[in-house]
Amino acid sequence: MKILVADGISAQGADIMKAAGLEVVIQKYSPEELVQNIVNYDAILVRSATKVTKEVIDAGKNLKAIARGGVGLDNIDVAYAKEKGIPVLNTPGASSISVAELAIGHMFAVSRFLNLSNTEMRQGKWPKKEYSKGMELTGKTLGLIGIGNIGKEVAKRALGLSMKVIAHDPWVKETGMDVKLVSKEEVLKNSDFISLHIPFIKTEGPSITANEFAKMKDGVVLINCARGGVVKETDLLDALNSGKVKYAGFDVFENEPPTEAQAALINHPRVSVSPHIGAQTDEAQDRVGTEIAEKLVATLKK
Repeated sequence: MKILVADGISAQGADIMKAAGLEVVIQKYSPEELVQNIVNYDAILVRSATKVTKEVIDAGKNLKAIARGGVGLDNIDVAYAKEKGIPVLNTPGASSISVAELAIGHMFAVSRFLNLSNTEMRQGKWPKKEYSKGMELTGKTLGLIGIGNIGKEVAKRALGLSMKVIAHDPWVKETGMDVKLVSKEEVLKNSDFISLHIPFIKTEGPSITANEFAKMKDGVVLINCARGGVVKETDLLDALNSGKVKYAGFDVFENEPPTEAQAALINHPRVSVSPHIGAQTDEAQDRVGTEIAEKLVATLKK
């Protein structure tokens, strides 16, 4: 069977598929080329770049599986694939540690002005006085909206930093940790830091808008390493400018790469940004490649 690897895979993952007798083709197609060529493959493996649309699925007459190396499935028409009887595979836990560590990293960055002082010192400045009012994470309340695989890893690290952790997740009844499960309103009202670990559902729109910001503590810190679109960025900018949100750390954005319209947020002095690199560590990529390859082999060998 022939597998199209559209967005790359670790060497370990490719070797697992080849050892199972699968023909692995690593090839990047444009959307139009993908529709034209997908008929030649028995399965497609993507990351976040390639979109597996209804048109692609219809053209893939021989598709027996669609695999996503990562957590989110928003670039795959999952409902239509299931309607066609094509299994959709992903790796929900493989990158959890890497994303969690980045979320904590953004908390440290904004609390100690690392994003700003690093740049200014490279310009020959010595902004010791300007950045003398840092903030400790110890003793602060971290509110998690979403405590699945990634949220739990964030919670473990926050507890290790002696933070108090509360969380809201309608799908979780027990965490096995010293984390209090509360309503979303309680998370918004009582948290010093809020970290988001929820999907973006296009039909529902942003989960954090002006309405949610109004319920937050004055001076809250907001971290989003989940999905672009979860936060309404224009409302966040207003909240930053009013002081409602003291700092923000973002790895994901409504448009990626961000457009000129997002420049005010990207360049805001109280925002730490990174270019959607939550899962981009060597360790996570090895786990993602290995796990998705094993799942794909198991599915195709049934």
